[in-house]
Amino acid sequence: MDQRWIFDGRIAGIGTGSGLRAVVGLWQQSPFGPCTDAMVQLPSGHRILLAPTAEVGAFISAVYNFDESRVVHLASSHEADQLTVDAGPLQIHARLGARTGLGAAARLIPRPLAVHPRWLRAVSPLAARILPGVRTAGTAKGGRQEYYGVTDLRRIDSASVSWDGHDVGQLCAIRPAVGFGFSSVPPEPSLARVQTTIKGSAGSAR
Repeated sequence: MDQRWIFDGRIAGIGTGSGLRAVVGLWQQSPFGPCTDAMVQLPSGHRILLAPTAEVGAFISAVYNFDESRVVHLASSHEADQLTVDAGPLQIHARLGARTGLGAAARLIPRPLAVHPRWLRAVSPLAARILPGVRTAGTAKGGRQEYYGVTDLRRIDSASVSWDGHDVGQLCAIRPAVGFGFSSVPPEPSLARVQTTIKGSAGSAR
């Protein structure tokens, strides 16, 4: 029997001058309660998952592709125009900017429709044309179906990012696209309000 897992919160996409790219999930609701996770792709292409617990790490690793997984202390805060992420070797202090045009358009769509898998399958080709590398529906690792329902999008205007205690350069576009799954984050640094839905058999995401 198919099972459904829902993660509701925000996703931040960050690119840096060194080539390090990070995708951070700040989940208000998830199958594991409120939590934060971070996916990092080094300039070499090496993909690292930073997870708060072994259980969360095992679940995410069953859905996305990584070369390495680490369990680290993770904490995040999002207040007004500030975003802070403390994820072991990854530290982010970012300032948020205005809502994007796509964010404004997304807010016009009733939320029940905006996060519905059938709608997300229909609009995925359009999303890919507007934002290269981005998909709202697709097949994840292990044949699971995954859907990203974005209901708001804000720019990240500036950020201080470090890895293993070293500054990794100024804020840049996320190029090349990250390679964790079938979809990347938008090319320009941003914070998306999103509901992620994963569908699969009861034992497929353990």
